[in-house]
Amino acid sequence: GQGVVTAADISGNADIEVVNPDHVIAHLTAGGKLDMQIKVEQGRGYVPAMSRQVSSETRAVGHIALDASFSPVSRVSYAVESARVEQRTDLDKLVMHIETNGAIDPEQAIRNAARILLDQFSVFAALEGTEPVAEKVQAPKVDPILLRPVDDLELTPRSSNCLKAQSIHYIGDLIQYTENELLRTPNLGRKSLNEIKQVLAEHNLSLGMKLENWPVAAL
Repeated sequence: GQGVVTAADISGNADIEVVNPDHVIAHLTAGGKLDMQIKVEQGRGYVPAMSRQVSSETRAVGHIALDASFSPVSRVSYAVESARVEQRTDLDKLVMHIETNGAIDPEQAIRNAARILLDQFSVFAALEGTEPVAEKVQAPKVDPILLRPVDDLELTPRSSNCLKAQSIHYIGDLIQYTENELLRTPNLGRKSLNEIKQVLAEHNLSLGMKLENWPVAAL
């Protein structure tokens, strides 16, 4: 007869629970009659009717495919508010408002959502990357003559001994000294200085030169 058909009119059994008995299914006019079979499925999220019409059953005459909303959560909103803990006032508080259709408790819904989120992010926690390969640092190129001892310059014994007393053992050490610095070396006079300058000039070297990365590791 005439009236509103709701979910409370569904004849079920012990395995079926109607969560929202007030849900309106149809409006009948006078003399109207409704005889229907309802197919209940499990799913996730929202599935449009067009994407479910794939079998011969769904294409049968009199079959009406409906959009399916499997989510028990009907509404979610949140707000971030200022919070205070003892003397700290620079904290934030997350306030969530969750409404469900009664199939699941809102607190359980947020727990399930948190588990899904943890499961999704566990992929990143289990990433196995290759160990970074340290780049080989190439030793700076140094003129081999700079690595030779000052004895190879064949200076007079007086000049050679003065340099060794100043801990000048390699030619690379010697060329970084200026004339004034060498003249302050005990027992090294102008004559020895001129000798050193002349010998260095023969090797295209001079006093007061600047060397980077000295002393080198090879010494």
